[in-house]
Amino acid sequence: MKTSDFDYALPAELIAQQPLPDRAASRMMVVERATGTIHHEQFRNLDQYLRAGDLLVLNNTKVIPARIWSESPVVELLLVERLGDSRWSALVKPGQRAKPGSTLTFTGGLTARVEGETEFGGRVLQFTGDVDAYLNRFGAAPLPPYIKHPVRDDADLARYQTVFAEHAGAIAAPTAGLHFTPEMLATMPHAFVTLHVGIGTFRPVKVENIEEHKMHAEKFTIPSETRAAIRQAQRVVAVGTTVVRALESTSEGTTDIFIRPPFEFRVVDALLTNFHLPRSTLLMLVSACAGRELILRAYEEAVRERYRFFSYGDCMLVV
Repeated sequence: MKTSDFDYALPAELIAQQPLPDRAASRMMVVERATGTIHHEQFRNLDQYLRAGDLLVLNNTKVIPARIWSESPVVELLLVERLGDSRWSALVKPGQRAKPGSTLTFTGGLTARVEGETEFGGRVLQFTGDVDAYLNRFGAAPLPPYIKHPVRDDADLARYQTVFAEHAGAIAAPTAGLHFTPEMLATMPHAFVTLHVGIGTFRPVKVENIEEHKMHAEKFTIPSETRAAIRQAQRVVAVGTTVVRALESTSEGTTDIFIRPPFEFRVVDALLTNFHLPRSTLLMLVSACAGRELILRAYEEAVRERYRFFSYGDCMLVV
């Protein structure tokens, strides 16, 4: 299949720039695979689509304030993956100011030596100083580039986070989980996995033949109690594409699984997910779950019905 097979037209004004004040107030498109029908709901009514014996599986990773700025030279950095105690891979902008062998200096005496380049065009950085303390004091939420309000807005550090976030390490939120409130979750059987969302989730597909795209590996953990709950469940409802990738991986600890049509799901029976970017691996994963034609038809209807798209937007339930 071609990357262009997963394209669609999206008006820019439908890209959600702010979250709704009430997490559960999002709209929810329900896509029924067996009949091909599409209808419209409110997320707060999710329980009406769950059956006895269903298990929600959510990703309890926690987003870190991974976006920072050096003072000399002035460079914007997005820390992507911890490689050691003080060693990180990062995306840098502009890249020409962070050449291998150079040193970046930050407020408060923190420095970073650029050791080399990464396979995704970033840099490997060796810091001197307490990086975690620096992030907690000066770091900003790693909002995706399609959200245009100021990235140093402290409110995003709280709102670009699920209410059940626990294990720090993600550079993007597992956005399907953003809709849940503690009150809703308390009424639904659920379990957790931890997949630290990294560049593998949102790295763009730059090849036309999707078979040639290689996913960047991301770390995950599936606790024994979650595995036991899945074995007992009548139906596993994955909350988000990262949960799908963790549950459908055959390896342990890290996954570079690329789920696209055709794919035989072994664990996941239903999927709650946000609306994803055109030509993205996330849209390909959802298409593997419900069929490319049905999903693209659903996206066309979402545009007509003025759904809110992407991270702070509305959601889709595929059953």
